Amino acid sequence: MANLEDVKNVQPLADFNWDEFENGTNVEVSKEELVKAYDETLNKIQEAQVVEGIVSSIDKKEVVVNIGYKSDGVIPASEFRYNPELKVGDKVQVYVENQEDKRGQLMLSHRKARLQKSWENINKAMENDEVIQGYIKSRTKGGMIVDVFGIEAFLPGSQIDVHPIRDYDVFVGKTMEFKVVKINQEFRNVVVSHKALIEAELEAQRKEIISHLEKGQILEGTVKNITSYGVFVDLGGVDGLIHITDLSWGRVSDPHEVVALDDKINVVILDFDEEKKRIALGLKQLIPHPWDALDANLKVGDHIKGKVVVMADYGAFVEVQPGVEGLIHVSEMSWSQHLRSAQEFMKVGDEVEAVILTLDREERKMSLGIKQLREDPWEVIEVKYPIGSKHTATVRNFTNFGIFVELEEGVDGLIHVSDLSWTKKVKHPSEFTSQGAQIDVVVLEIDKENRRLSLGHKQLEDNPWDTYETLFTPGSIHEGKITESMDKGAVITLNEGGEGFATPKHLVKEDGTQAQLGEVLPFVVIEFVKDTKRIILSHSRTFEEVKEEQPRRRHANSSRKQQEAQVNNVAAGTSLGDLDVLADLKKKMEEGQPSPYN
Repeated sequence: MANLEDVKNVQPLADFNWDEFENGTNVEVSKEELVKAYDETLNKIQEAQVVEGIVSSIDKKEVVVNIGYKSDGVIPASEFRYNPELKVGDKVQVYVENQEDKRGQLMLSHRKARLQKSWENINKAMENDEVIQGYIKSRTKGGMIVDVFGIEAFLPGSQIDVHPIRDYDVFVGKTMEFKVVKINQEFRNVVVSHKALIEAELEAQRKEIISHLEKGQILEGTVKNITSYGVFVDLGGVDGLIHITDLSWGRVSDPHEVVALDDKINVVILDFDEEKKRIALGLKQLIPHPWDALDANLKVGDHIKGKVVVMADYGAFVEVQPGVEGLIHVSEMSWSQHLRSAQEFMKVGDEVEAVILTLDREERKMSLGIKQLREDPWEVIEVKYPIGSKHTATVRNFTNFGIFVELEEGVDGLIHVSDLSWTKKVKHPSEFTSQGAQIDVVVLEIDKENRRLSLGHKQLEDNPWDTYETLFTPGSIHEGKITESMDKGAVITLNEGGEGFATPKHLVKEDGTQAQLGEVLPFVVIEFVKDTKRIILSHSRTFEEVKEEQPRRRHANSSRKQQEAQVNNVAAGTSLGDLDVLADLKKKMEEGQPSPYN
């Protein structure tokens, strides 16, 4: 037991705080110091930083994550939808958005943490050529949308597989391996490829296959793609192309006519390029050439049937059997010499009969003709179109010198402009008729060598100039209409037929005015020349003749006296042998004819 005396002498510490002792607190430690001490027990965090946390609770709306801070962070459950297996205690990456919001709550984001981390992972995968996994979310125009590390990347349709994809929808919802092939940092775009993985695997296999290829080798393949220009065939890891011209010996307008997708076919290797990895294949080469199977008895002059497969301006290609074609040149389609297009005679798909004109089995060429099925009209031209025969022709075209007409296909003729009309002066044939019109003609000449006929139209009528010769005698008066006017005179159409010409001085009327176009007036025939078909007329002479009638009579009397004197003079110097001449001269004087001695 302690000595009571000793206890009595014990003195309390001068700086002992009895209140702190009683309350169990250290009143000398400030609140700030206590907060500081508490903070030191927690993790040091910074905003805009990715840290690791532990899931402390999960419900349908929120996920609570403890990152060792003074408060837990609450994250929407939707950010963890990609991970349905998430449970309490799992470690997750979170992004610190704000240490304290207005309510003092720690703001975290798992999506942003994934996004930031994803870009790091994607860039790393691109740099290291790594294979990554992605989830195909949906289909879009030209390809698919893939979730890679929480980032939406684009998978082009051409990069899904080495084979063309026919149904994109079957890939939606699948998780596949990819390679990052392109990153646009500015626009945050990522392009991935699954095809690149397959190609890498096939490259070694392709090299192995190509190294064993030989020209002429026959392989089995699968039709993987059909284009307008040919067919791509999978030879077991390497593709070859059958050009459309190597599908069949016959003409092929669409490769679908020969093969279909996924068909198993045998092909022959025509050529290959190891560097460019191109393989040319053939299908038609596996069957004999149709020309080798062509009937050996077929010869020039034989008739043959076929189908028009190609049309050109210069002719038509006719398939007489698959792979064997002959050309019908447009010149062999008709006996006509008119320039025409082959499309006027036939069209693609027509079944035609033709005559073999040439046949070259070595060159595999054949020329055909269809006009030879009909007789050449020029062989019997003299029989069908004898000189003087009358026919109806079709006007084809005009020239300055005449009209070209067609009597029948292959028989042409020319009507010269001078043979159009007896009376009318035709300046250009187009004034007389029109193209395509029918015109009656007479055959004048036959040029069999040049396959031309000389034809006439006016010869269908009698020559009116034989009648005009007796009708339009010089001095006779006829009524006519001025139908054409020009500087040198006017053309007058006479009522009896035919045309005459009058110079301006002969168009002066009695009142001194000039006759006008369309006027109907009497005219005197001054001159008539049958050979040149010329009639010279005068209107002014019709009234000038009356005025000069009496002076003309007096002149005639004096002339008669002069003639009698001449006769006497002639008689005085005429011998008996010249009496007949004298008698003839006297007779002419009595008939009022002029003396030959005037």
